[in-house]
Amino acid sequence: MCLDCNDLGMKGLKRRHLMKLAGLGFVASGIAPMAQASETKKPAAADAHGVDGHAAEAPAESGHDAPQAAEAKPAAADPHAAPADGLTPKQALAKLKEGNRRFVEDANACAADLAARRTELAGGQHPWAIVLTCSDSRVTPELIFGGVTLGELFVVRNAGNVLDTGALGTIEYGTEHLHAPLVVVMGHKKCGAVAAACDVVKKGAELEGSIGKMVQPILPVALAALFTSEDFVGQTVRNNAVSGTKRITEESAIVSHLVDSGAVKVIAAVYDIETGEVQFIDKIA
Repeated sequence: MCLDCNDLGMKGLKRRHLMKLAGLGFVASGIAPMAQASETKKPAAADAHGVDGHAAEAPAESGHDAPQAAEAKPAAADPHAAPADGLTPKQALAKLKEGNRRFVEDANACAADLAARRTELAGGQHPWAIVLTCSDSRVTPELIFGGVTLGELFVVRNAGNVLDTGALGTIEYGTEHLHAPLVVVMGHKKCGAVAAACDVVKKGAELEGSIGKMVQPILPVALAALFTSEDFVGQTVRNNAVSGTKRITEESAIVSHLVDSGAVKVIAAVYDIETGEVQFIDKIA
């Protein structure tokens, strides 16, 4: 299913339309299996989205007029295969920035043919970026970075984008075995988990249940940011993303080796939930 925005003469598709298109894609993913039970269809070529990388996914086909590929069983996945896009860390970061620019500007977008994309990915995945970010419902990397589709981002989410054991192990797997060239630790403005940690540090607040344990890794970051900025929470959000970025290479020999070899870049970022913009923090010293 694809909406050709240019043919319809639509300019400046608003973000709410992008959300609707994403919703249509998820509905299609639920309907497709029922339809396939009664009628077997040939898998269609995956839609091309974004700059650089998507075009590389299907070099022999273009646009929505490409002929359907011959029906075949998905190939067995090779966990050590090179990324299909062959992106460098610099190109992957540029792709994220371009996608975020289109998201902010409400650029035209097309809904992905998720049924065909699922078939294409059945043999293996080749994400080109790993994103560690917050579980906040307003922070959705697949939309924030230009409406990317299945198989592109390897996403880790928890409250406060904390680098715990599960997150670090996931990042190691994504870089070493899936060969994703970019890792982004992305905080966001008005983060509730970071605000809670700031309340503990500044006001002596006591958090019930497991929430107190959850924000413990943020407490040293909040303490260091106390009295350094008028925007205590905002500064802690930024510093927490930077801290997570540093800890990845300090605590993981696997990722550190890949960074030193130039195969992987690790970068911090902060998402503005009001404007939709992502600020990448290149200097983390």
